[in-house]
Amino acid sequence: MASIYSDNSRPAAAPLSHPSTRVALINAALRRLWDLGFADEPSLDPDAIIAKASSKTELRSDRLADDWRERLTLLTHDLRGSAALTALGRTIAHGQLVSATANQLRMLDYWNRHPEIANEEIARPILIIGQMRSGTTRMHRLLACDPRFRFTRFYESWNPLPGGRGPRWLDDRPWRARAALLAARGLNPKFAAIHPTSAKSPDEEIGLFNLLMLPAAYEAQWRLPRLVQHCEAMDSGGVYRDFKRMIQTIAWLRSPAGSHAANDTSDRRPWIMKVPQFAENLVALLGAFPDARIVHVTRAEEKVVASAASLVLNQMQLQSDAIDRTAIGREWRRKVALRGARIKHALATTPRPRVTIDYDEVENDWRAAMERVYAMLDAPLTESVIGAMATYLARAKPTGTHRNRYDPAEFGL
Repeated sequence: MASIYSDNSRPAAAPLSHPSTRVALINAALRRLWDLGFADEPSLDPDAIIAKASSKTELRSDRLADDWRERLTLLTHDLRGSAALTALGRTIAHGQLVSATANQLRMLDYWNRHPEIANEEIARPILIIGQMRSGTTRMHRLLACDPRFRFTRFYESWNPLPGGRGPRWLDDRPWRARAALLAARGLNPKFAAIHPTSAKSPDEEIGLFNLLMLPAAYEAQWRLPRLVQHCEAMDSGGVYRDFKRMIQTIAWLRSPAGSHAANDTSDRRPWIMKVPQFAENLVALLGAFPDARIVHVTRAEEKVVASAASLVLNQMQLQSDAIDRTAIGREWRRKVALRGARIKHALATTPRPRVTIDYDEVENDWRAAMERVYAMLDAPLTESVIGAMATYLARAKPTGTHRNRYDPAEFGL
């Protein structure tokens, strides 16, 4: 029988549990409300989602690109079929897609009203490339301890634009992010162990991929075969140009009023970026950021696959009552192999500065590993930054009740 792993290399106890009684009661209550006519069943029709987002933002939807609409259509087709959503799953999916579409409409409106955003400088970014569950989050947050670098905060990833058209200082995004995290942890207590974060913490840009209708976060929640196949095969150059514009927008929103019009006052610190899907589209990503430096994070493939499968199961079982654990294991073994091959190809054909750091290197001697990263970046690793990194690692160390535990045998691994 396969051994049991945990993400901190300690023995784990039991496999993941089934959805809680609380979730079962929520599903029953939602169905009852819909059956009695007290609430409408949330629509997963792409036109209805776009119409609702357009009404919510008071913005016309004709700026949405054809390829974006195609991805939304494929996604909703999968949600109505392959994902086998429960009432709660349908409600969550509807809410996410309306929110992502509304944010995309508002982003396009921002770009139209503020063409100067395209001039915002994102020079020599640091791209953290690696598989999901390989230690990329830890590397990202270690580098974020250095004030010489910039990074995306959790609330900026999921709420990239302030609400309404009021003054920029009146920013409700951190509060909206805190409310969302409280709701997520209430529904899914294991979330804190799988991906500990807070509203203003350094975090990956995965929320921006929702706006782009890319599967990064979606495929970790729902079974989406048609969307995933389409996105793995498509030319991603255009979406990564839009992704860069989104990073520029976040940087522009941080600027003091008017400073974005004067290059001598702009913030030129390198931006640290990290999303596991980067591994899948590295060539397109490097096309958008031609002066990037790469930190390639690796981990033993069997541990990556098992940990990724455990995360996906945790998300799926909250929203679906028809889950095939062996199929999850099979899909993420395929996905990890695909991303590994694409990383290998991209790194073999690019001259960009890079360093490869294994998960176990950071586990065994994180300071030596970070010295190698900083040597590639051609920057000194100062004692103050080392102290900040040590503090982060001490606070992030999981306790007995906050470990992600899983058994590979659950997934046929």
